Amino acid sequence: MITIAGINLSVKNLPELDGDMLPLAPFFTYFDKHGDEDYSVAIERSGGLVSVHRTKLLSGSLAANRLYVERLLKFLLWARGGFKVTLCGDAAVSDYVKDIYSPNGERGFDAAFMSRIYERPFEVICADLKDCPLENEAPKAVGRHLDGCRIGFDAGGSDRKVSAVIDGEPVYSEEVVWLPKENEDPGYHYDGIVSAMKTAASKMPRVDAIGVSSAGIYVGNRTMAASLFIKVPQDAFDEKVKDIYLRAAREIGGDIPIEVANDGDVTALAGAMGLNDGGVLGIAMGTSEAAGYVDTKGNITGWLNELAFAPVDVSPGAMADEWSGDKGCGVKYFSQDGVIKLAPRAGIALKGTSPAEKLKEVQHLMEAGDERAQSVYRSIGVYLGHALAQYALFYDIKHVLVLGRVVSGVGGDVLLGEANRVLEEEYPHIKFKAETPDEKARRVGQSVAAASLPAIK
Repeated sequence: MITIAGINLSVKNLPELDGDMLPLAPFFTYFDKHGDEDYSVAIERSGGLVSVHRTKLLSGSLAANRLYVERLLKFLLWARGGFKVTLCGDAAVSDYVKDIYSPNGERGFDAAFMSRIYERPFEVICADLKDCPLENEAPKAVGRHLDGCRIGFDAGGSDRKVSAVIDGEPVYSEEVVWLPKENEDPGYHYDGIVSAMKTAASKMPRVDAIGVSSAGIYVGNRTMAASLFIKVPQDAFDEKVKDIYLRAAREIGGDIPIEVANDGDVTALAGAMGLNDGGVLGIAMGTSEAAGYVDTKGNITGWLNELAFAPVDVSPGAMADEWSGDKGCGVKYFSQDGVIKLAPRAGIALKGTSPAEKLKEVQHLMEAGDERAQSVYRSIGVYLGHALAQYALFYDIKHVLVLGRVVSGVGGDVLLGEANRVLEEEYPHIKFKAETPDEKARRVGQSVAAASLPAIK
């Protein structure tokens, strides 16, 4: 049993190394099941698109309602994205949350970030329920185009991959180490991108289309935020990085169609193509938590899907994300940071200097059958089980594919086993299981899926 804002919730499983966790999944579910007062959150993003989440509040439970809507909005902002929020319903709750998301409020970082990536002022409007905006979603049938001669480019944080693809078959692929996060000159990034694309182009008789998979947030094929360019000064970012992929495509050929997508979405697309199915949520647990989603019709939604910064734990003692300052967000649970956080609690003294080295230490212990390392992976598995139940409240999921260096090796098997056990015991209504991509799903690589993004004019 756990208690959140005065509400008692039956929870059987908590992480053995983090018994103070207060998972949001049962808290969110409680409101949907027991709420008796209608409430809606609408968020507008580029192109007049609007996501609307309808839920219920608890009459006479002001503190619980305030916490619920504040955490709900935080989750929706990073899962859906947008610059204009309309809170529809209880005025006391809405006014409270609006103040928190004001420029000087506790969530001012989130407001400023959304304003920057959508290039619009961020605003929160309080309205009556009857005045809630109408939903306006427009999923795109992006990808699965395999005709013609295509370049697929995959920009990672430590290496870049490119493939030359002819009628769906890769005829050439290369992987090159680069250091985008350590370079402040955008010319370094541009030269690397163009070099890779030119190499792929030289392996084909022509280039009909270019698809790009890249970490970060992209709106209209423009880079709005990306850790790849973290060292680039803002003025150079605005001038040289926002249109970097569009400029690179023009150098390959003036009017070649190009499509740029978040690498999480392309991972989900690759899984959907391999499985020949939709409703795929892809989660990569590595340096951070990367996520992507392909809906049940096989479309990409245009949502942010930046689940690294979406909350999963409401414990006051949860670790804060250094970037946003918020507590309990996915990046501290489903990345190498999660392993590093838990290892000392298991009695493991990490000696490595970099996060990657520290992760490898725990993985080596895991391979040796060390019980302390196993407790780390079991705990992350419990985290994941609760988080997947929470994600299922906002995504129509048929398949969850989990990948990344954190789930490689023996530790991944333990982690996924625990996640699925928690789903079965705590959330028996959920039918999907967490799994790693099998050979069938792997047959479509990331760069090949990226190559399939644009349609040929």
